[in-house]
Amino acid sequence: MHKLVEKIFGWSYHLFKKWDFGETLSAYISLAINILVLAILSYIIYLVFRYILVRTLIVLARKTKTKFDDLLVSNKTAKYIAHLIPLLFIYKCVPIILENFVYWESIFGKLVGIYIVLLSLWIIKTILHAFRDHLKFNPSFSDKPIDSYIQVIMIILWIFGFIIIVSKIFDISTGTMLGTFGAVSAIFLLIFRDTILGFVASVQVSLNDMVRIGDWITFDKFGADGDVIEINLATVKVRNFDNTTTTIPTYSMISDSFRNWRGMLKSDGRRIKRHILIKAKSIRFLTDSELVELKKIHLVSQYIETKQVEIDKFNKNHQIDKSLLINGRNMTNFGLFRKYITQYLSQYPGLNKEMILLCRQLQPTPQGIPLEIYTFSNDKRFENYEYIMADIFDHVFASIGYFDLEVYELAPDKEC
Repeated sequence: MHKLVEKIFGWSYHLFKKWDFGETLSAYISLAINILVLAILSYIIYLVFRYILVRTLIVLARKTKTKFDDLLVSNKTAKYIAHLIPLLFIYKCVPIILENFVYWESIFGKLVGIYIVLLSLWIIKTILHAFRDHLKFNPSFSDKPIDSYIQVIMIILWIFGFIIIVSKIFDISTGTMLGTFGAVSAIFLLIFRDTILGFVASVQVSLNDMVRIGDWITFDKFGADGDVIEINLATVKVRNFDNTTTTIPTYSMISDSFRNWRGMLKSDGRRIKRHILIKAKSIRFLTDSELVELKKIHLVSQYIETKQVEIDKFNKNHQIDKSLLINGRNMTNFGLFRKYITQYLSQYPGLNKEMILLCRQLQPTPQGIPLEIYTFSNDKRFENYEYIMADIFDHVFASIGYFDLEVYELAPDKEC
């Protein structure tokens, strides 16, 4: 290769030297011709290899089932490699063309060498991006923080590229540069502190499976409430339900607390946990005449009959004086209402009957007695879930009056 390059570019200098143009003028004329020849040859090499590489990759992409080669085409990897080949040719030719111009040979050789390093890094970057996009098509990798790993690899490669470039500029061996780099590593740790923390966090997030792309998360500290769309080395991007985007530092995912709704989405139902406040003064015992009237309510008619037989038997066996309603066992409007709601929920089609389903009384508050519905909807989609919950509570509010109960409402301020 070296002898071939000497034959291509050495003839002009010897030719003009024979014509007795003088040593200096012959050298400059020869240099101009050789640069022109080098430019033409380099461009021809670029065109030939670009055609061969691009066409070959396109044909392979069409004939193979894998999408990796298609992604190499879209990332223009073959085109960049075609740029690299004439650069290597130029790098080999520079010492011969500039043999009589030592100063310019050193500068131009270094510039070409630096360009080769940068272009090589760019080619590796396009291959890694194609590999990243290929993995995202794979369902088993679609929720993994591939961007973080690619960024770490590129940071390492750019560090080595920087070392090689500096060693070429100052004519220092790579080994010496690595030793120097080790000495100033503390400075790099300060410069890349956030990146290192982000890398550590992204690895922990991935290994502990804390969050994946597509997960619905809630992060109150950053005002995030939506789906994760990107996980990279420094940040986690969340598309909120109002179509805004929140950017969260990756390190915050392990240093702060956030809520991941993935478990709910994978479960058999979405929890409904909501209460209403009942006025304590409206809770009372039910008389026999009221029970007769309430038997008309289909969902509790059988329960009232069964329960009333049990209560009457108990009061009779214990000789309870029923001249006062408080004596013995009695049914209350609140207890009967809870039973009614439980029966209503058990027949409601939008709930998962295999999961917890109850209507319970909570600790009394100054505003009243909380009556909580705790159950799970079949449909976990946001709009359908909200409709189911609203439909249930519409019925709850509408039916309270039939049991002579009252819902607590804050009284308006009296006018002065």
